[in-house]
Amino acid sequence: MPLANTVRKQAGGFQKGQSGNPRGRPAGSRNSATLAVEAMLDGEAERLTRKCIDLALSGDTVALRLCIERLCPVRKDRAVSFPLPPINTARDAANIAAVVVEAVAAGQITPSEAGEIGRLVEAYVKAYHAAELDDRNARVEQLSDEELMRIIRKGESTPPRLITIGSG
Repeated sequence: MPLANTVRKQAGGFQKGQSGNPRGRPAGSRNSATLAVEAMLDGEAERLTRKCIDLALSGDTVALRLCIERLCPVRKDRAVSFPLPPINTARDAANIAAVVVEAVAAGQITPSEAGEIGRLVEAYVKAYHAAELDDRNARVEQLSDEELMRIIRKGESTPPRLITIGSG
């Protein structure tokens, strides 16, 4: 065994963050077991499917479950439809939360669906706040130094001493 391999094994394998195969598994490569199964089943899919259906029809519950699962797969998500107020401000999120809670109470949606809707509304509110902040920053950047000084001095009897705006 080469010395480098022995040293690496004694050190506990590969260094953290360093792969033994830096390029990784090639894109599109397939597991050899999967390839072997596909080769064995090649051309037999129709006969096997027919056999499974025949077994299901003769009362084999495992085959029946297999067929039903293929015909009607378990639904992971569903479209929900109920009226929501428009979202024009971040404050509208409170109104939407009330509508969502009412929909759960009425059985129109499940609590987990309500949670997903809540996360969507939360993401919308965050995006709204970010856009609003960006708009405010743009407005402030458009103000002249004189306008900024007037805003800073508003309500003060003496001008601030340590504020310097602009390059002057």
